Amino acid sequence: MKTEGKSSLHQAPSASPSKAEKIIDGLAVAPGIAIGAAHLVESGAVHVPEYRIEPEAVEAERHRFAEALAAAQQQIRKIKAKAATLQGAAAEEIGFLLDAHLQMLTGSRVVRGVDRRIAEERLNAEAAVQAEVTQVAQDFAALGDAYLAARADDVREVGDRLIRNLTQTPYQAFSRLPEGSILLAEELTPADTALMDPRRIGGFATVLGGPESHTAIMARSLGLPAVLGVAGLIGAVKTGDPVIIDGTMGRIVIHPTTETLKEYERRRAEIARVERQLARFKDLPAVTRDGTSVSLQANLELPRELEMALAAGAEGVGLLRTEFLYMNREDLPEEEEQYEAFRRLTEGLGGRPITIRTLDVGGDKLAYSLGHHIGVGNNPALGLRAIRLSLRERSLLDAQLAAMLRAGAHGPVRILLPMISSVGEVRQVREILKTVARRLQRRGVRIADPLPPLGVMVEIPGAALAADALAQVADFFAIGTNDLTMYTLAIDRGEEQVAHLYNPLHPAVLRLLQFATEAGLRARIPVSVCGEIAGDPRYTPLLLGLGIRDLSMAATALPRVKQRIRSLDYQAANRCAGFIMEQADSGRIAALLDDFNTLA
Repeated sequence: MKTEGKSSLHQAPSASPSKAEKIIDGLAVAPGIAIGAAHLVESGAVHVPEYRIEPEAVEAERHRFAEALAAAQQQIRKIKAKAATLQGAAAEEIGFLLDAHLQMLTGSRVVRGVDRRIAEERLNAEAAVQAEVTQVAQDFAALGDAYLAARADDVREVGDRLIRNLTQTPYQAFSRLPEGSILLAEELTPADTALMDPRRIGGFATVLGGPESHTAIMARSLGLPAVLGVAGLIGAVKTGDPVIIDGTMGRIVIHPTTETLKEYERRRAEIARVERQLARFKDLPAVTRDGTSVSLQANLELPRELEMALAAGAEGVGLLRTEFLYMNREDLPEEEEQYEAFRRLTEGLGGRPITIRTLDVGGDKLAYSLGHHIGVGNNPALGLRAIRLSLRERSLLDAQLAAMLRAGAHGPVRILLPMISSVGEVRQVREILKTVARRLQRRGVRIADPLPPLGVMVEIPGAALAADALAQVADFFAIGTNDLTMYTLAIDRGEEQVAHLYNPLHPAVLRLLQFATEAGLRARIPVSVCGEIAGDPRYTPLLLGLGIRDLSMAATALPRVKQRIRSLDYQAANRCAGFIMEQADSGRIAALLDDFNTLA
């Protein structure tokens, strides 16, 4: 949680008496308070490749442009729907602008011109977009009409959006920003978030995104206050404006008054005081009042979080997401690079265990380094992703498994497989693991001995319902409640318009969680929860009551969860969980759990 630091304290903006304070509400996704100068993340400055395509590749290139076009239309419709929630003339004004952008993306001169350049000049789609947009903008400017000149800017903005979609280019240059900068953007991807250094970035807010999106998860892992789904954000603020991000309440304050600044400074100091109190739990065991021990480990998005995790008292790494190796680059990481990254983490843990998940790209976690290996598709969350991609592209899986096996020679390593849906997938990976191990041994390379445990990520309903069978071929379970909730309720966890429907306390989700847990316990294999609910003290009694003894979470959540565990009576939590599992209404379930947390 970002509460204080050099950047925030030294560069806190002064109040702006000449400009009225403005407050905009959004979705609270990462707690904490950040005070600093706004930096509006602009959409331009994208490198545009230019090359000729072969005649037989024309149709594929036109299809690629059509996909980028459809994505741009969807993006603008989402922004328009969000802007419609604004009050007064602002909604109408923004709506007119977005309508104009939509018209340019549907059969306009720009669209027809790009398609013609691809077909006739055999230009790649990015270069065709840039050439056509430049020509249209020049034609408008030559007419000498102020209104048409302004429309040229709209054409350029639409062109930038298309090029970003075609190149899948993340925002860059965060490292050059002044310390304590507050990033404000239309949208930030997980790859964008991976570029943020908490020592330099104070916090961020976006127009699009939901509380359980991977961008939100990364914000919580990095301890960056964040607010997503903020209607009217772009246009209400300029780079350099004084801004407050309230990630706890989901609020953006622009041009705060002196009184508002003092109040938020007071709240930030109070948060810092509470965190200092929580720090005393670091070296205490996570044991309930009646003697039930719980293992608390950390989820890592990026290697630089390890120091934070150990400082918070993590007993190991319960989930290392390996996607960081594939983000913000055009080439794929070789086995050696992956091994070095895993080795440093394994050695840095000093004998504590680490669970490394194989590549889980897809949905909201697209890595453009994979190039032709993976396409966007109509529904990436249900397409070629995670273990499906790894099994189809064996070179990706072999390199990862080899790196993990080699890292296992330096400390206890477990291997976790994402999005498993069948026993056959686990058996297939186990055979591949043995083959890779034999190859390394023939080369005389040191590897883990015995081979690392191979676990299953239980995150789709099919896996939870088949948990009894999966428990016979897996060495451990890690229940991913984020995707399990999303797939069970058919809710896109990154979509701010349906974020309010995302509910881990839905009885169907809880029954799948219970079913998978009990299947693992019957088979006498370890069962952990590594979804976001593991790091929320509200859910701790329920998880313990269902039989979970291993929790993995963002490092920033560890002290509060440990504090909750040490205040609990396990037998009471077990009775509460039993009563909750008899309920059929999520509202009743939430009320029972909150009542228990209030009284116990």
